[in-house]
Amino acid sequence: MGVCWIFAKMRRMAAQRTLTGTILKRDIMRMMLVWLIWESTFGIFSRGEITKYKAAAEPECNSIDTHFYSINGDDTLGYSKVNYKRSSMDGWNLTSQKLIDSFPLDSIKQNYVRQVRDCIFSAIQPTPFKSAVTLAAVSKEVVEDLFDLDVSITKTKEFIQFVSGAKVLPGSISLAHRYGGHQFGVWSGQLGDGRAHLLGAYVNRHGTRWELQLKGSGKTPYSRDGDGRAVLRSSLREFLCSEALNYLEIPTSRAARKLVDFVIEQHFPLINATGSNKYLEFFSQVVTDTSYLIARWMSVGFAHGVCNTDNFSIISITIDYGPFGFMDYYDPNFVPNTSDDEGRYKIGNQANVGRYNLDKLKKALNPLLEHKQQLLAEQILKGYPGLYQAKFVELFKAKLGLSGLDDSDEFLIAFLLKLMEDTRADFTMTFRQLSEIYKQDLEVKSISKEYWALQDLAKHKKFSHWINLYLLRLKSNAIDSDDARRIRMQSVNPRYIFRNWMAESAIKKAERNDFSEIHLLQKILRHPFTKQAEAEEAGYSSRPPPWAKDLRVSCSS
Repeated sequence: MGVCWIFAKMRRMAAQRTLTGTILKRDIMRMMLVWLIWESTFGIFSRGEITKYKAAAEPECNSIDTHFYSINGDDTLGYSKVNYKRSSMDGWNLTSQKLIDSFPLDSIKQNYVRQVRDCIFSAIQPTPFKSAVTLAAVSKEVVEDLFDLDVSITKTKEFIQFVSGAKVLPGSISLAHRYGGHQFGVWSGQLGDGRAHLLGAYVNRHGTRWELQLKGSGKTPYSRDGDGRAVLRSSLREFLCSEALNYLEIPTSRAARKLVDFVIEQHFPLINATGSNKYLEFFSQVVTDTSYLIARWMSVGFAHGVCNTDNFSIISITIDYGPFGFMDYYDPNFVPNTSDDEGRYKIGNQANVGRYNLDKLKKALNPLLEHKQQLLAEQILKGYPGLYQAKFVELFKAKLGLSGLDDSDEFLIAFLLKLMEDTRADFTMTFRQLSEIYKQDLEVKSISKEYWALQDLAKHKKFSHWINLYLLRLKSNAIDSDDARRIRMQSVNPRYIFRNWMAESAIKKAERNDFSEIHLLQKILRHPFTKQAEAEEAGYSSRPPPWAKDLRVSCSS
């Protein structure tokens, strides 16, 4: 038995980000995404001999050629030219050498579906589209801030060829990753990148290393029955959700010793790489970070949808967006995935599934641990529920504007959630409207129609009782004006989330080659905590339309 976790890291506590968003093939609407992963390597699998495969590339930390950076004004201010954006892709190179040197490659070079053995990666080229493609959306911040490219480059033929898999840059050896995992609680054997190609790494002007991966870029040895492409619907959902979570600040056979050592060295710099307890410290950090990530999901009403072990990140970022969903009304049994008949991955069970996945990781690490360390690892895992609960309470206290310590806080939070469940009150807007309404209006129970979620909540016979407890608790805050409370709460309670009905609306337009709503959503979701006129006009903070209540998605949507 084995376990696969995805090893990937991003700046800040951000979600996985997309560079180009969508590439639309006009006839059959197949899509391609470019995923941006910082210093990512994947999986835990059997060891094998390293296949020599040299890429024609410069070292990863080569000096930056400032000749290709545009200067947008007076260059006499003393700023280094490396602070500017590259105006051409000439000389903009990737390298795959670090992974190739570190891990065994598939000795079979032919690209056909099969059981792959004794390696971590297969060197496989993307399959370009035969017909013309159109760039539907791009993340300007990613292109310019992470990859040092001026966004105008995205309009060039060279860039379109690159992100659609038709052009390979110097130094790039595209790799498909071999991994396995537990899916819906059952070991599934070989899975792997069936429609993705890792193009290589780029070190930007800030010295940060990012890896680029195409998705929907053609078949690999791991494609099974798939065609290697990604459909329009799921691609748009992934792109916009990755953007949404980033701006919401929501930040993988037996384990081969060499692989775990690599991961510790690359992603856990505070762990002593030569220490006798490094694997135990590594597991402890993953347990903590996983508990915090899931608590953050819960704080914004996010259900991942498919929390299989191969969809969890060892460094606790949100990856593999499939049939995800943000709750409309509060329901701990919310299941966004039509394929999850038993509700294994319902939103209220995500923390439990996190512990299950951590247990599988612990079992994979056991061969690297001495007997005493294995017992300690078990104790660390037993501490997971407490870590999760503490973070959950911390986040929800902030959502309610509570400061200081009070033994009644957990009850106050649970009481509110129960009222929300009973009245089917909107999760996002209940907390947001509590952050916008004035305390004096709550005191006299004066709730105007603009606070529609609170009006729903107020239908509960125990609403007044909860309000009285809440107001009493607010009085115990340190010196704090009501305006300060409102500002503080609005900074953690989003007004806009990426609801399923918004995705559906954008998808329907995109299927007609109208990408306007994609661009609007990109703009709005960059600032989810700030009231925006365009978002209000589009109804993004209004009660969801009646037709939205029947929307659900599957693993293929």
